[in-house]
Amino acid sequence: MKNLKNRVKTLGLLLAMLVIGSASAWAQLTATGTVTDSTGEPLIGVSVVEKGNNNGVTTNIDGYFEIRVADGTSLTFSYVGYEPQTLAAAANMKVVLAESSTMLDEVVAVGYGVQKKSVVTASIAKVGADQLGETAPVRMDNALKGLASGVTVTSSSGQPGAASQIRIRGIGTINNSDPLYIVDGMPIEGGLDYLNPNDIESIEVLKDAASGAVYGARAANGVVLVTTKSGKEGPTRVSYDFSYGWQSVAKKRAVLNASEYAMMMNEGLVNSGQAPKYDNPAAYGEGTDWQDEVFNNNAPVMNHQFAVTGGSERVNYMLSLGYYTQDGIVGGNFDRSDYQRLTMRSNLGITAFDASKERTWLNKFTINTNLAYTRIKSRGIEANSTWGSPLGSALSMSPILSPYLEAGSAEEAAQLAYLSGQPDYVPMYSEDGRLVMVPTAFGNFQEMNNPIANLMLPGQKNWSHKFVGNFIGELQLWDNLRYRVSYGADLSFWGYDGYTPKYYLRDGQGQSFSSAFAGRSNGLVWQIENVLMYNKTLGEHSFDIVLGQSAKESSGSYLGGSRNNIIDYSRPWIDACTGLAGDGDQTIFGAPNAKSKLASYFARASYNFDERYMIQATVRRDGSSRFGSNNHWATFPSVSAGWNVMNESFMEAYRPWLNNLKVRASWGKNGNENIGNFQYIALAASGNNYIFGQTGQVTNGTKPTQLANPDLKWEESKQTDVGLDFGFLQNRFTFSADWYIKDTDGMLMTMSLPQYVGEAIPVGNVGKMRNTGVEMDFAYRQNFGDLSIRLGANASYLHNKLIAYGNEQGWANLDSFQGTGTITRAENGQPFPYFYGYKTDGIIQNQAEADAYNTAYGTSLVPGDVRFVDMDGNGSITEDDRTKIGKGMPDWTYGVTLNATWRGFDFFIFFQGVAGNDIYDATRRIDALSSNLPSGMLNRWTGEGSPNSL
Repeated sequence: MKNLKNRVKTLGLLLAMLVIGSASAWAQLTATGTVTDSTGEPLIGVSVVEKGNNNGVTTNIDGYFEIRVADGTSLTFSYVGYEPQTLAAAANMKVVLAESSTMLDEVVAVGYGVQKKSVVTASIAKVGADQLGETAPVRMDNALKGLASGVTVTSSSGQPGAASQIRIRGIGTINNSDPLYIVDGMPIEGGLDYLNPNDIESIEVLKDAASGAVYGARAANGVVLVTTKSGKEGPTRVSYDFSYGWQSVAKKRAVLNASEYAMMMNEGLVNSGQAPKYDNPAAYGEGTDWQDEVFNNNAPVMNHQFAVTGGSERVNYMLSLGYYTQDGIVGGNFDRSDYQRLTMRSNLGITAFDASKERTWLNKFTINTNLAYTRIKSRGIEANSTWGSPLGSALSMSPILSPYLEAGSAEEAAQLAYLSGQPDYVPMYSEDGRLVMVPTAFGNFQEMNNPIANLMLPGQKNWSHKFVGNFIGELQLWDNLRYRVSYGADLSFWGYDGYTPKYYLRDGQGQSFSSAFAGRSNGLVWQIENVLMYNKTLGEHSFDIVLGQSAKESSGSYLGGSRNNIIDYSRPWIDACTGLAGDGDQTIFGAPNAKSKLASYFARASYNFDERYMIQATVRRDGSSRFGSNNHWATFPSVSAGWNVMNESFMEAYRPWLNNLKVRASWGKNGNENIGNFQYIALAASGNNYIFGQTGQVTNGTKPTQLANPDLKWEESKQTDVGLDFGFLQNRFTFSADWYIKDTDGMLMTMSLPQYVGEAIPVGNVGKMRNTGVEMDFAYRQNFGDLSIRLGANASYLHNKLIAYGNEQGWANLDSFQGTGTITRAENGQPFPYFYGYKTDGIIQNQAEADAYNTAYGTSLVPGDVRFVDMDGNGSITEDDRTKIGKGMPDWTYGVTLNATWRGFDFFIFFQGVAGNDIYDATRRIDALSSNLPSGMLNRWTGEGSPNSL
């Protein structure tokens, strides 16, 4: 009986455990379902977390999830760029997430991935497709002008298609300070004119060292990430856009007209003790406006854009075709300046394999390809030069002269008489038979030409073909682990051709024979990368890890030549000339370019707790062929952290009006390898011949071109950044501010060595530069019924200082100008570079002032002369009194945009400007005695009591 009772007790215990287990099972629920967007497209990687604990999963390729939760609980669904949603857990849930109203502002590219803006800890500026569409830039590098704080965009010239100079947080080095450009993961060299701005989805500027550290050796001057548009799931959409416009000169340089010019020339001659040249200056009237003769008002601009986009569950695609043409404002009316760009792009995404439904270890395999082709043809004139360029000459030519000399006129007779003794004179006539004026016959204009004659020459034609392709394959191993392999190639062909007829512009500038010339180059850049990406959310804890390897190589070659004596001008080509190799009438040159290689390994780890506390660390190790054997490799680390103060419980009382408050801080080190190849070794050069013995036999010889420096390495840029982000009134108002200090150390410069070493001095890491600044961005968005308003503004303050130039004296004179001497200088402790010259203290008004000044400084000035400042206080005016008189880099850069839409109508205003910089006016040529003068010279000193300025 006892054994029976024990058995009954055991059976009862087992039954009780079974009942408890069954009750526990009934208290659990397996929640399943799918998550899609508003169009029904599945969302991959949506975080599905049980409310109140750390239990969570993510959706697979089909947006499917499956999670075991306690019965009666809720699930929170969150995804970058979408509004979070909390729903009661159930089986077969159909969850639709709505896009955030500020989706584009909430997701930013960070290099090898994207991040939600609320957890970004670095300093990143973003320009979206909507902003690009408003400004309608011709080139990608013009797109950032005035739209991003900390970014200074300077137009190189008004030439059609001309590139702009981009500087991110100042001049980081005396070498190449251009940022690194990454387009769809592929580094681009040789310019960005191949990229059609209409194909761009977004541009992210990685400004601080922490955001750029993942690109290591190339990120010292900032990184510009460009993401092009891709197709989305939905029916095929075909779009065509066409625009046609005109460009004209908004403002001309104010110079003297003919009457004013004659008066001023007479006055100058009289003051120098000579007889006046013009009897009645008033009789000359307005004369020739040379700028009007040169400018091509209403220069046409035309743009065609064609695109096809669409997709399905497995495939998405985007095909685009663009054609852009622009005539030059200077030279366009002479068929000398224009720009044509044809672009084609194909972005294709394919889901090649999907095993998510079977729940195997391999969830998804996708393939993305980006293919682009661009053909550019352009013609241009010499820009930004006072040395005989068309615009420089237009500002200098006498308004009394005419571009053409009428047959039988006194002017024609004078010119023909002057040219009769010129052996190389080849007369130049207009189409209607008028003789083109040669300024040499009528005054001293130095190298300045008749700009019309210059523009009548055929000039040079430039062309280029560029193919850029990028293949990306991505495997989604398990739910949280992805592997990506990519291969990209940038293949470019570019060159020029043209011919020069017999011509004569002035003394020293003419050609008594015709010639044809051509040149072409090619370049290839390829890159392969392997990246592992892991992300995981465990309740309030989120992890993101990136591990990668990259290899890149650049190579190329060039070939060119010329030949004299064109046989037939209808065929002005090299093979249609009579020049022979033996008579010096033919030249040939060319060679392969040296290859440069870069090998890299990188890692990035990010962690955030409940989107309150964030930290990110990055390290990259690069090896470059451009540096010596002692420094092939270098390591570039960074760390950043952030605190979302608004997510703290003690901020709840402020949430009705304060929606965002985040504190950010970062530190990191980046590199710069923008120098030529083989700077670290001593290459040999031929042409160093020597005579041995008494026979006079010349022996060919070679010698090193410079001393070697095997310790040559990267420039290093260390940067510290502190930032604040604010959002007010449901984020209708947003404001961000950053303070940074950026030190560039080991700048690549010619070393300071004694000249008696006997060879050229090598390049070394000897200079140091510092940039400090403050950046501010403000935005306001508001809807008033059918009226939508968006206001944006940004401002940046920058202080640049050269810490060490790298030589013993701590300074060096840089650029100089005819008749003026040094105009720019580098000096320790000063902005780099700065304008260098004499400071003035007004005009000597009377003889008493002249006598006092002459007595004090040992000069012999007279009333009307400029009074210079004795900066060193030694009692004499010498070259040592030259000092800093200005700088070209602005203290402030700002931009303001205003966009309003109402019932299909758009209104857009854009302002951009700088403050705190100076401009050196080099248009006044004191060595060209007959050149025209700025109209401000009419406000000259004419006697005591007249203006006391220059």
